[in-house]
Amino acid sequence: MNYKSVPIPTSFASCSLLSPSSGDLETKMRAIKKAGFDGMELSMPDLLSYGANLEQRKLVEDETEAVLRTATRVGEIAGDLGLKIVMLQPFSRFEGWPRDSAERRAAFDRAEGWFKIMAAVGTDMLQVGSSDAEGISASFDDHAADLAELADLAAVGGFRVAYENWCWGTHASTWRDVWQIVNKADRRNLGLCLDTFQSAGGELGDPTTESGYIESVDRQALLARWKASLAELSKTVPSSKIFILQISDAYLMKQPIEAKDMRPRCAWSHDFRPLPCAGGYLPVGEFLEAVLDTGFRSWLSVEVFDSTEAGDHNAEEYTERAMISLKKVVDSC
Repeated sequence: MNYKSVPIPTSFASCSLLSPSSGDLETKMRAIKKAGFDGMELSMPDLLSYGANLEQRKLVEDETEAVLRTATRVGEIAGDLGLKIVMLQPFSRFEGWPRDSAERRAAFDRAEGWFKIMAAVGTDMLQVGSSDAEGISASFDDHAADLAELADLAAVGGFRVAYENWCWGTHASTWRDVWQIVNKADRRNLGLCLDTFQSAGGELGDPTTESGYIESVDRQALLARWKASLAELSKTVPSSKIFILQISDAYLMKQPIEAKDMRPRCAWSHDFRPLPCAGGYLPVGEFLEAVLDTGFRSWLSVEVFDSTEAGDHNAEEYTERAMISLKKVVDSC
């Protein structure tokens, strides 16, 4: 894909194919490649599901040998297809635990296991989502120290860490927050995973209101604040520190979300994120343009979660639509 005559690599997230008719991971990979994508984000649940088929039993993350066998096979398929495994995701609830806690030790142990999987599957990038756990430190210095230590461990294997703001995160919910943490950590192999939904959905959108927008701020002031945020991003974040940009939109909820077992924006993210230019209402193109204005020309990845279509498409049909939607939103810039 080209933007102003400069080629940009494109990716599709395996976890975005929700339909039972999408088939197994290998079927998804073939469809992603056929649609014209250069790479794929690999989700751990998809890897474990594929491994369960290979092993003929349920597979869990800490079954090292079986998971590594599966990862090796997935890497071989990707190589045969000429499909780059862009990153492994989603690594969650990592940073901010008390220094000597069991939770912190478990988080680092889990990271070591994921690095082994990354080596087996042939990817160099780990996505870390800003933690939504309770009981973690509010100090960005603590978060930065944890991520610096993680980045140092990753560097041993030649890996990179892409830190993403999840808009329902406990403390780091905006791009400014994760950029501040990444900047404090100051590691060459630690950068950002930005996401059109996470930023627009967090700074403008609100799935608990009838309007779909944050209503505690006057709409005009809200939009002005959004424009200022985009301008700040484009001027302050070096393109070299943005490792990947994920693209999706969000539906305006007909009935405001009332989530009982998760934060509303988390529930919104899990089920109501369509392809761009396909019925959503967030300013996806505006955020994309601000990122491109930094000079960023790396991975554009479609990561959507649209439960309204979960039973209505197969992998080839949906990935073809995804490529068309991605081209439309890039052209809009």
